[in-house]
Amino acid sequence: MSLKKIWFKFFNDKKYKELKNSERDKKQLHKFKENIEKEIILIKEKIKKKKVLNFLHSGHAADIINVLPVIKKLSQHHECNLYININKPIEFYFKHPAGKYYINEKIFQNLLPLLNNQKYLNRVEKFNHQTIDINFDIFRELPISNIFDNIKYASTITGIFPNYNETFLEVDEHENLKEKIIIQRTFRYRNNFINYDFLNNYKDLLFVGTFDEFKDLKQIVKNLEFYECKNFLDMAKVVKSSKFVLANSSITFPIAEGLNVPRLLESCPNYPAAQPHGKNAFNFYFQIHFEQLFKYLNNLNKS
Repeated sequence: MSLKKIWFKFFNDKKYKELKNSERDKKQLHKFKENIEKEIILIKEKIKKKKVLNFLHSGHAADIINVLPVIKKLSQHHECNLYININKPIEFYFKHPAGKYYINEKIFQNLLPLLNNQKYLNRVEKFNHQTIDINFDIFRELPISNIFDNIKYASTITGIFPNYNETFLEVDEHENLKEKIIIQRTFRYRNNFINYDFLNNYKDLLFVGTFDEFKDLKQIVKNLEFYECKNFLDMAKVVKSSKFVLANSSITFPIAEGLNVPRLLESCPNYPAAQPHGKNAFNFYFQIHFEQLFKYLNNLNKS
């Protein structure tokens, strides 16, 4: 810290904040100019000139789902191949099914059937040093806050802006499970302002997350049932056949977004990156709104 900055910190708070903000802005601009700007321009040129586009993603399964609207739009004029880099270490993790990685082999295999079901994806494979045109991983390097609408990360990188209110996943309905209220609540991204006690007054509640997550919520919601999804394609079929979906930031919510089913998001006050889009898609922070919106969606299609 410079002597000027130390002086301002103790004797001129206004000047200290101005200097601090100026230094931050210069640092962000330098990072953008040195590392990001050329890549963003190059991506735009590739979209303009190439007929085949190869995409790379190393993120969580939900993050991969979130880039699909952009890929679907690009597939109107390009052949689109998606390569997924598994076992990329994550610096901090908390009770995530992939452990210390963004995505591991098991979750990749669970995700693959859902991705292969999307006709606009020409090829989906594990990354093995294929030539990449658009690397979605750079969103983690952008000199901007990543606490914004996470389904729009891909638009920020590519400059492609699909209609996020439209369906971007295609699956059949589940053969057996119909009109259930589908629930997932992960251990991450929870909202401590709310509780789930009132769900004991409802029926047809079906949990589709991990069994540990289910056991945790079952302590509060005694009538909650568990369904072990075969993979994320199976989960998507259950979601498509549901009455509506209740989830926090998880794989289930972007699947519900992609299928455009009625949905309710438990927003995390400390990391509100997930956002709902379109008709009958809501989020909440407080109990009174949680109960109000849950009741509304439960009564939505009653005659």
